[in-house]
Amino acid sequence: MDNTQLFGYIGALIVGLVLGLIGGGGSILTVPILVYLLGYNPIVATAYSLFVVGTTSMVGTFQKYKKGLVDFKTGFAFSFPSFIAVYLSRRYLVPNIPDRLFNIDDFTFTKEMGIMIFFAIIMIIASYSMIKNKTDNSSLKEKQAYYKTFIQAIVIGTITGFIGAGGGFLYVPALVIWANIPMKKAVGTSLIIVTINSLIGFIGDIQTLEIDWVFLLSFTLISIVGIILGVFLSKFISGKKLKKSFGFFTLIMAVYIIYKETN
Repeated sequence: MDNTQLFGYIGALIVGLVLGLIGGGGSILTVPILVYLLGYNPIVATAYSLFVVGTTSMVGTFQKYKKGLVDFKTGFAFSFPSFIAVYLSRRYLVPNIPDRLFNIDDFTFTKEMGIMIFFAIIMIIASYSMIKNKTDNSSLKEKQAYYKTFIQAIVIGTITGFIGAGGGFLYVPALVIWANIPMKKAVGTSLIIVTINSLIGFIGDIQTLEIDWVFLLSFTLISIVGIILGVFLSKFISGKKLKKSFGFFTLIMAVYIIYKETN
């Protein structure tokens, strides 16, 4: 095993830790690790990210469930419209985007570049949500009508399917604001949504991509170890402070991706 692979697997452990500690952000790390450290193209990287984050989140859901921190009814209500959008975007939208989107003089804006830059934009939005870290339940409204939740879940599902993200960094604030769920329970509930969305989205990819199962399962196994450790450590670490720090890290990563893709 060379140094690049070693750092990649260390990254896999960190992906799990982050998911276990803050209930989201796994794909924010997984995609850049696969693209910039291990050399996978963004299409494959976003597909692998769905499997890694989905499988790891499944283990995290079980861990959180044992602590009574998963609202299955709300989780499934969000999951249904969302996983349809994720599957359709991975099965039909991503494969049918042209490889070359447009040219400006000698500069060619490619599909892979577009996916990574859009990913970076979503990361910036997510980082703002994490840095702002407004989780005071006293200011929350009553639960909104389900048709609004349905539309919002479709939109988030399409976005997360396109960028190969589980969407935990979008679902946690959505569950707190729209479903009136306390922060700790929102983190646990987001994991079940991420699990369903990611694994069904990955099913769409299996039909269009060749999968390196040996690597993917190895990477995922290490992430699972990470999430078990992360859920354990969440008892002792302030999730609020950690989330804010990870928000700043996400912002730096987003700026780096934009710089890397445009230079």
